[in-house]
Amino acid sequence: MTRHYAASVASLEDKIVQRAVTGVLNAVYEADFAGFSYGFRPGRSPHDALDALTAGIYRKKVSWVLDADIRDFFGSLDRDWLGRFLRHRIADERVLRLISKWLAAGVVEDGKLSETEQGSPQGASVSPLLANVYLHYVLDLWADWWRKRHARGDVIIVRFADDFVVGFQYRDDAEEFQSALRERFAEFSLELHPEKTRLIEFGRYAVPRRKARGEGKPETFSFLGFTHICAVTRRGRFWVRRVTDRKRLRAKLRQVRTEIMRRRHLPVPEQGRWLASVVTGHQNYYAVHGNYEAVSFFRYEVTRHWHHALKRRSQKNRLPWDRMNRLAKRWLPRTRITHPYPEQRFAASHPW
Repeated sequence: MTRHYAASVASLEDKIVQRAVTGVLNAVYEADFAGFSYGFRPGRSPHDALDALTAGIYRKKVSWVLDADIRDFFGSLDRDWLGRFLRHRIADERVLRLISKWLAAGVVEDGKLSETEQGSPQGASVSPLLANVYLHYVLDLWADWWRKRHARGDVIIVRFADDFVVGFQYRDDAEEFQSALRERFAEFSLELHPEKTRLIEFGRYAVPRRKARGEGKPETFSFLGFTHICAVTRRGRFWVRRVTDRKRLRAKLRQVRTEIMRRRHLPVPEQGRWLASVVTGHQNYYAVHGNYEAVSFFRYEVTRHWHHALKRRSQKNRLPWDRMNRLAKRWLPRTRITHPYPEQRFAASHPW
């Protein structure tokens, strides 16, 4: 069954009001939100969260990582609790009634609108803010209290919307935190996905410790589109290598293949300009140090799909690869690293 939270049923006037209210509330809550919360906040991007995670692993004695996944977060969010959280900072009943109305918009299931008592409408302008408010009270404040009160070693937390990673110095801390977090979430109608939530050994000591025990390489984890890997530089120093998540890469290439086939009869310059924007956008996000091969592979696959589409323009059309390579060189930007090292950028934005 296909379920979509019905932001689309909101009228144009509602959407305008949502954006206005969201802008005001963002300013109110920005002073409250935790420093390790990065999702959908002014002046904070996914790469800020990625930089913070990498810098935290380098600066702290992280040896274990909890790769957490909340099962159906937007569908499980408890509106009663959200209303209580909002009343901590919002006194205007008119605003609270508006938010309640937007939450009650319902969901679209197989093309039919139905009312729901749980969840938040994905896609609505106000949804990211409401998600941040909910997790601020349920997760952020509690996690910060827990690490100060119960942790024996270093603990780092990085959250982007409902996607978060927690790093620990000691395994005992990690296991106790995970157990306490399950109980905490249960109080607020949330659940850690049992199959997608993992505690893995990760950090500067993971490789030598696992080697000494006769075990294989440390497991990897994905966060914000990147697979994070325990790696070693040519000089033998530990570093966190980040490569494009394979599922994300395959999904994006499938989209490109479908769309370029749809556009195959358009003039070549028009196709070239569109594909240039696709490759540029991909590089702007994924072209980080250690990920050159994956970004280069994306460009190669785009060229290959374009070649296939151009050949399908007619049965008589023959396009040799030397000409195709000239087209790719003419229209597609060359692969290059566009991001500085994460710890350098984090240090610049968070001076000691």
